[in-house]
Amino acid sequence: MLALKFDNRFIAELPGDPEEGPRRRQVHGACWSRVLPTPVRQPQLLAHSPEVAALLGIDEAAIQAAEFAEVFGGNRLIEGMDPYAACYGGHQFGGWAGQLGDGRAIILGETVNAKGERWELQLKGAGPTPYARRADGRAVLRSSIREFLCSEAMHHLGVPTTRALSLVATGEPVLRDMFYDGNPEYEPGAVVCRVAPSFIRFGNFEIFTSRNDTALLEKLVDFTIARDFPEIEGDAQEKRARWFAEVCERTARLIAHWMRVGFVHGVMNTDNMSILGLTIDYGPYGWIDNYDPDWTPNTTDAEGRRYRFGHQPHIAHWNLSRLADALLPAFPTPDTLHHGLDRYIDVFTETHSAMTAAKFGLHRLKREDSEWVAEAFELMQRAEVDMTLFFRKLAEIDTAAPSLAPLAEAFYSEALREQHRPAFEAWLQGYAERLRGDGEPAEARRARMNATNPRYVLRNYLAQEAIDLATQGDLSRVHELLDLVRKPYDEQPGRERFAARRPDWARQKAGCSMLSCSS
Repeated sequence: MLALKFDNRFIAELPGDPEEGPRRRQVHGACWSRVLPTPVRQPQLLAHSPEVAALLGIDEAAIQAAEFAEVFGGNRLIEGMDPYAACYGGHQFGGWAGQLGDGRAIILGETVNAKGERWELQLKGAGPTPYARRADGRAVLRSSIREFLCSEAMHHLGVPTTRALSLVATGEPVLRDMFYDGNPEYEPGAVVCRVAPSFIRFGNFEIFTSRNDTALLEKLVDFTIARDFPEIEGDAQEKRARWFAEVCERTARLIAHWMRVGFVHGVMNTDNMSILGLTIDYGPYGWIDNYDPDWTPNTTDAEGRRYRFGHQPHIAHWNLSRLADALLPAFPTPDTLHHGLDRYIDVFTETHSAMTAAKFGLHRLKREDSEWVAEAFELMQRAEVDMTLFFRKLAEIDTAAPSLAPLAEAFYSEALREQHRPAFEAWLQGYAERLRGDGEPAEARRARMNATNPRYVLRNYLAQEAIDLATQGDLSRVHELLDLVRKPYDEQPGRERFAARRPDWARQKAGCSMLSCSS
């Protein structure tokens, strides 16, 4: 039997919408709206994360019971659940979008586990809410598989992230225009149960400032500090100042991790930025294959490339600046907000530098290292070199006799490899000399590099292969990938193909290179 302890502080301590139900509307003076998931025809559990289940205190017997799919497909509630959708706004692609809110995500409640840890349970694709606008509130199987797998993959990579408990098929078709070309098709529907200590976003604060509701803004700020940042001490204004600085620092570390593993979020709107510094809202994301700082996986962003890989650190700062604008009415002066924004720059610079040094096998970067580090990335871009494979194989370089041979499989084009061979070989000579200067034993250096540079990442084409099979009723690849990403830094004999560079057939295939927001 499924039994969890709930206390639901968000709806207990913050004002709610007096109207219940999914009628689309502008919601004023409230942080949330009570709404029930819309039942589905035939909920069926397709996959679950044992680690997240254990985190919540759910045993295997409860997972295998029919009740589990009923609850996490949206057909049944258990004692203590009190579902709602949150009200928030946001800046989307640089412009203020007004009220957004949880349009198809419904929080079942806040559960507290045996360790006293708080976890919000949120169903994505559970039906319409007051914030659904013209949408149906549902999600398709393909995007749900991507979110389920990526949530767990990022966690095991060591990247701060929301988690995923379960993937449940609904037994109902969902109409989607995947390419926005006027040719919608029916796809199988699904629901993902997302798990996080908090799903509060930058946009939760922005909406109240946009409406000049300073009282509710301040109430939400103080609630967030008390519930989600209990370690922060001081009087009210000291807490707020330290809190904003902490949000900036967590965001900085998050983005540094994205850059370390080659992850591109794809849609860094302010409503997709977690106040806890977690990766949230997995949509048209992707991993860098051939290194290109201008690449974005989002077809909606194909022209402007606002959310391209190399621009993510700047966008995070821009988003934090919008959060600072929204918080200004809750602060006596802007000075503490400016301090927080400066902390973002300092912490990102420091963290990114340390992670870059680790990727290259160094303990730290010296000032004179910047030139050859920049040259390495420029060569990778010009020669179409796979980022993940390059850094993983770089650990195998013999510093006594460096050669391009260990890096051969990282090149997408033999012609480009030969064209740039002299430059790479010259770079390798300088790189080997720098490593020799450190004097660290080769085995110790390799171990550190391999703990920083993953062997396996959830490349888009791998996820798409799993989606194609799952659409035909074969979940085996979903389960295999879920197992694979649990140990992304380990060699996994027999699974070498999952570490290979993107195949040529996947370069332009839908879902394998760029993706739309349609899900």
